[in-house]
Amino acid sequence: MSFALSTVRRRSLALAAVTLFGLVLAGCGINNVPTLEERAKAAWSEVQNQYQRRADLIPNLVETVKGYASQEREVLTQVIEARARATQVKVDASTITDPAKFKEYQDAQNALTGALGRLLVTVERYPELKSNQNFLALQSQLEGTENRVAVARRDYIQTVQSFNTEIRTFPGVIWARLFWGAKAMETFSAAAGAEKPPEVKF
Repeated sequence: MSFALSTVRRRSLALAAVTLFGLVLAGCGINNVPTLEERAKAAWSEVQNQYQRRADLIPNLVETVKGYASQEREVLTQVIEARARATQVKVDASTITDPAKFKEYQDAQNALTGALGRLLVTVERYPELKSNQNFLALQSQLEGTENRVAVARRDYIQTVQSFNTEIRTFPGVIWARLFWGAKAMETFSAAAGAEKPPEVKF
């Protein structure tokens, strides 16, 4: 009888210890790393969505401009080629932890931004194009998309900052190394020349 009670007591103590250990782990932030990682991945998906939205607008914009300014073939070609490069860069979840892949993605998007800027400057020479309703609608959608890209990038940078801080500070650094194998994520940096105001006129 006393042996049976002793066994029950040991099992109860073991169960209580396991429960207490689980609560201690949960209280120490073991779930912070995967939670922040998932937020950063979701923010990254939104960045990709907004860049895709921009890429989807470009063919119609190019066709509209071509109808009025076909002689601007070089600028139109630059936009088409920059769009092709930007959409060909392979992007997956590993992109945000791989500095080389991330830089390739950012450089391709920056090149497309620059090509679009040159196209919109060129449009200034064509008053009839600037008054075309289709062009004005596309231009408005493009401006809205550029704003969405900026917001998505800002949100992504903030979530990555939280994640990177968590995996580099105590106790997150322990959980990141022992349990999750988490790697620091990359963030966007300003494009070269971004400190200068754009010369685009609308």
